[in-house]
Amino acid sequence: MIALSLAEIAAVLKGELHPFGDHTPESVVDGVVDTDSRQMGRGAIFVAKPGATTDGHAFVGQAAEQGASLAIVERVVDAPITQIVVADAVGALADLAREVVARVRALGRLRIVGITGSNGKTTTKNMLARILEGEGATVAPINSYNNEVGAPVTMLRVTEDTAFLVSEFGASAPGRIAHLAGLVEPDLSIVLMVGMAHAGGFGGIEATAKAKAELITATRNGGTSVLNVDDPRVAAMRPAAEQRGITVIGFGQGASADVRARDVEVSASGTRCVIEADDASFPLSLQVLGAHHISNALAAIAAARALGVPTATAIERVQTLKIAERWRMQPMGNDEVRIINDAYNASPDSMAAALRTLAQITGPDERTVAVLGAMSELGEDAGEEHDRIGLLAVRLNIQRIVVVGPEARRLYISAIGEGSWDSEAVHLPDQDSAFEYLKNELRAGDRVLVKSSNSVGLRHLGDRLGELFS
Repeated sequence: MIALSLAEIAAVLKGELHPFGDHTPESVVDGVVDTDSRQMGRGAIFVAKPGATTDGHAFVGQAAEQGASLAIVERVVDAPITQIVVADAVGALADLAREVVARVRALGRLRIVGITGSNGKTTTKNMLARILEGEGATVAPINSYNNEVGAPVTMLRVTEDTAFLVSEFGASAPGRIAHLAGLVEPDLSIVLMVGMAHAGGFGGIEATAKAKAELITATRNGGTSVLNVDDPRVAAMRPAAEQRGITVIGFGQGASADVRARDVEVSASGTRCVIEADDASFPLSLQVLGAHHISNALAAIAAARALGVPTATAIERVQTLKIAERWRMQPMGNDEVRIINDAYNASPDSMAAALRTLAQITGPDERTVAVLGAMSELGEDAGEEHDRIGLLAVRLNIQRIVVVGPEARRLYISAIGEGSWDSEAVHLPDQDSAFEYLKNELRAGDRVLVKSSNSVGLRHLGDRLGELFS
């Protein structure tokens, strides 16, 4: 974080300062800001976030022991550390992020990018960050820091030297993206797609589209929006952007896209295509698996172009990315048994894309194995969407469908009903039983996809299988 005095921070947060030791209101802090006491180091700032099961106030003392010099709390804690008492610790975190980013932006160098979409946010964020790092100091979220805590924590990593801030915005409720993006008012926004992820929490896909469009409203007047014109719900956001003087750049595989992909090829070694922009063509060879990542690459390249990076340079840099992120289409195992651990999260769209990738990268003498868990946060559409994935797995001729957990049983029933008989589809109650089954079932030539929502935890099963066949 940039250097601020304790008095300045207390004023921004409308909090009450309680100095400790030799601290005075004029004392300056500039350390890492986080809600995790384990991330504290010398000079860090600990935000004591209340929680349903764990209250951050219980860890203020630990944060002090780790070297933190300031705690932002909702009540004074008996611990040897300077404290600022605020009404709402999470709200204070957002307020501090807004102030810090505004001060850095006023220096005239910082450019801010906001990314949202039902799928692909983290991959696109990583791709764009890889490109921009070659242009100047870049701050981007760790993992999927895109909620009311993770987004401000990322913003607070900016310093006077930061050239680019890439923020990822998730939506757990209407108004959430508007709030988070409103903290920084991005110069450039990217909307990737509108899908069924979290649709249960919004009341349907149209409400989800409205929530994603909040990023357009939060973009600075006269800024730029990069929109997926292959998705009609995203393409429909163009008029709202243009009414605010925002320049729209479309990406996709259709003729209307400003940055387009053609001749997409998927193999076990990566994904290739030809990028077209400004009447020029550029070959792209991604190390990341899956045709769906071409769309993410297009978004990153289009955004980079808008920020002044030549297309050829952007492509050269994005090609160096080996995996999207841990647990996202992550290759594991060995040449005989290859594991694709894609179980960080799952929606109907990402589940379908991963299954298609499995089918595409498996050779004629190899066997497809899909280890599938439940997709969460789908609301009343959950049953129908699990049915659809079971049908798709069979129609893609996935040769072994291993369904894990009671919440995913309907997917198994659907696969059986579509004709996946004679042990082609099995249902197992938990990860341990699935591991024991797969340990004996998998053989040389198998290509294995592990996919589920984060809450199901199959990413850990994927890790175990990857280690077993390493």
